[in-house]
Amino acid sequence: MTYDPWEPREAPAGTLPPAPPEDPPYQSPVQEHRGLLRRAGGGIAAGGLLVLKFLGNLAFVFKFKFLFSFLISAALYAWAWGWGFGVGFVLLLLIHEMGHVIQLKREGIDASAPMFIPFLGAMVAMKEMPGNAWTEAKVGLAGPVLGSAGALAVLIVAEETDSNLLRGLAYVGFLLNLFNLVPIVPFDGGRAVAALHPAFWFLGLFMVALFFFAYHNFFALLVLLLGGYELYRRWSRRHEPGYRAYHSVTWPQRTAVAAVYLGLAAALVVGMHAAYVTPPS
Repeated sequence: MTYDPWEPREAPAGTLPPAPPEDPPYQSPVQEHRGLLRRAGGGIAAGGLLVLKFLGNLAFVFKFKFLFSFLISAALYAWAWGWGFGVGFVLLLLIHEMGHVIQLKREGIDASAPMFIPFLGAMVAMKEMPGNAWTEAKVGLAGPVLGSAGALAVLIVAEETDSNLLRGLAYVGFLLNLFNLVPIVPFDGGRAVAALHPAFWFLGLFMVALFFFAYHNFFALLVLLLGGYELYRRWSRRHEPGYRAYHSVTWPQRTAVAAVYLGLAAALVVGMHAAYVTPPS
């Protein structure tokens, strides 16, 4: 007897049909983004991380990577801008990153100490992922909130001592945290608006594109490429059950994120105006 090998056949009596293939395990947007950065490699950020990793393997600094990266960054910023401004800038970066660390600890998420990448900023490596977009938003906003408080403290001291150096440092601190609120991953603002609606990422992509075409900045181009690809990945999967579950946020939670996000952005603009120093003519 002959048969067509492509024709579906019933299983013999007493046997079970083969189990359907399982769907691949769902990865949260944070895991996807982390994987994207790991695959992307190359570039300035990856080069900086490789240098820090190589130097960190030295016996003397193996247990002090945080301190070592802090000192290296402070020295390079001081070389570029002077000791007072350079060290102050790294301290403001540290305050910003500690906001993330504190909130991660509050959420029960294990994380590393801040690591500094010269002329690119700093980062905190999470050893486990947030469970949902609400947690991701809180962790994302915690950095700009504490960082803005640090810049405000610098401005208060600047007014008390009539120091234009400290006013300039406060201005840059406000600007740094405002820039971090751009609503696109990998910025903190992108993680915050993940709890609101994915459409906000299109606004962030448009803002970064305008900045790049206006100033032809390489860092903006890097963010544009990574953010654009990440937006495509997230937007194309927005109807998947796991994705929808991750972004299931209540309206009170959305309202809280929106209030902190918009209120902080407005406060930072006011802070920049208060710290601005008119250049001498």
